[in-house]
Amino acid sequence: MKIKLLLLAAATCILMHSCVSTKKYNTLLSSRDSLQNRTTNLETQLAGLQADTARLHRQIADLQGKYNALNRDYSATSTQVNQLSGDLKQREARLREVENLLRKRDEATNALRDKLQQALLGFQNSGLSVDIRNGKVYVSLTDKLLFPSGSIVIDEKGKQALQQLAAVLNKEPDINISVEGHTDDKRVVNLGQIKDNWDLSVLRATSVTRYLTEIQKINPTRLTATGKGQYQPIDTSNTDAARSRNRRIEIVLSPKLDELYNLISTK
Repeated sequence: MKIKLLLLAAATCILMHSCVSTKKYNTLLSSRDSLQNRTTNLETQLAGLQADTARLHRQIADLQGKYNALNRDYSATSTQVNQLSGDLKQREARLREVENLLRKRDEATNALRDKLQQALLGFQNSGLSVDIRNGKVYVSLTDKLLFPSGSIVIDEKGKQALQQLAAVLNKEPDINISVEGHTDDKRVVNLGQIKDNWDLSVLRATSVTRYLTEIQKINPTRLTATGKGQYQPIDTSNTDAARSRNRRIEIVLSPKLDELYNLISTK
């Protein structure tokens, strides 16, 4: 009886020990699986972090490249701005010089007109006028003040007007002089060697130029003589009065502007 009890007790102990070992085993298996899952999750997170890190590195590199490019552009732009600023200052200085010279030209032109108007006052009712156009003084003399009809020989009244004009111009050596002959649109007839209005306008301009240089002693290097024919009328009306106004000598006076031209042409 005792032996049976001992065997039963032993069997019970073995069975209980076996149950405890199974539980531990199962617990260990569960822990292992949990660790494997956690390891898998951590590996997945690690892979994601590595991918994010690589992506961020690429973005940083890209942004750094853009920053470097912008910095280069800024440096180049800054240099260009400095150059343009310097050029602008130079141009502004030249502009002030040009404006100053033009102001002096206008002052000289106005003063010359006033002198001529005063000197030629006695002829202004005989077909002579003095005015300013495009920065130049125009002394306009109708043909009846200078020449007999169809002639290129200056008459006495014309010589008096030119003498008064020359008296002013000889005191103004810095004035360039252009003598322009103009005719009306009527065809020239019966004037011998004078073939047409071109001839008449040129020869009359030449006559005035010779009188101013040979008789009134104006320096010939200051003068030019040109003939415009009938092609620059001041009155296009088809009347005798208009034709009379168009038959004229215009003496165009302009201050020498070598300083201005040199300044403008300088780059």
